[in-house]
Amino acid sequence: MSISVLGAGAFGTALAISLAQDGRAVGLWARDPGDMASARENTRRLPGFAFPDSLTVLEKIEDVQTSDIILLAVPMQKLAGFLAENATLFQDKTLVACCKGVDLQSGLGPAEIIQRSCPSATPAILSGPSFAVDIAAGLPTALTLACEDGEALQAALSTKNIRLYRSSDLIGVEIGGALKNVVAIACGIAIGAGLGESARAALMTRGYAEMQRYAALKGANSDTLSGLSGFGDLTLTCSSAKSRNYSFGLALGHGDPLPEGTTVEGRATAKAVSNFAQSANIEMPIAQMVVAVLDKQLTIGQAVESLLSRPLKEE
Repeated sequence: MSISVLGAGAFGTALAISLAQDGRAVGLWARDPGDMASARENTRRLPGFAFPDSLTVLEKIEDVQTSDIILLAVPMQKLAGFLAENATLFQDKTLVACCKGVDLQSGLGPAEIIQRSCPSATPAILSGPSFAVDIAAGLPTALTLACEDGEALQAALSTKNIRLYRSSDLIGVEIGGALKNVVAIACGIAIGAGLGESARAALMTRGYAEMQRYAALKGANSDTLSGLSGFGDLTLTCSSAKSRNYSFGLALGHGDPLPEGTTVEGRATAKAVSNFAQSANIEMPIAQMVVAVLDKQLTIGQAVESLLSRPLKEE
């Protein structure tokens, strides 16, 4: 099966490299490709990683019509618009969302957006602990691929360094990938503000509880959150400066200027999740405190005090 990756940020580029290193014919499309075709690497987003011979930089997005499988590596908050703009190209294709988050406008995850925008397409989600530089370097990881009847897709997308596990729980997989970014911002804030490793561990644990509550209300399988796309990705994202969301939180905690030009999916997702929690009357205090700090409604000190002063309860 032929494969194309749409979106040449660091992660999309890394996936294309990993897939092509196995000799597959892989297309990589970017809205602004720059010198990728001539340089044979993504000098702006993922420098230092040469493109395998079987990786082709697509000149125009219409070229994806020859592909059976299309990986969508566009930012979450642009996914709905991107699909609406190009829906005719994606009819009857397998669309694999590689973005993580909740759309702020609709409150939907990537699988639901695919289903609404491209009803004839087969939606899938690829998620789990994965940094672009590690994947491009050929370092090993394991990810979750969520899709109904996904055995053929699992075989098509597995590579020498990416081991894929199947799941039929699209909602659970997309929620794990989305909400771990919110917790990562909170953990970055805690470390950046000097609150210590114990505080980070507590935030990860209670953040995981929030993820489970949210997933249950959305109809996900609770076991999914204990897998690679939930607990696995949460562990990685909350403990490494390679994580854009964690680094964003670190800058907030330090009081440093926030990084510009970097996609931080957890910002919009925190707001979308908090809006849903309020309307559904479920407790998600960490997500809500992240929003309050981002919107400058509370200082970090006030947010910590608010979390610590909540009514005592059983775990």
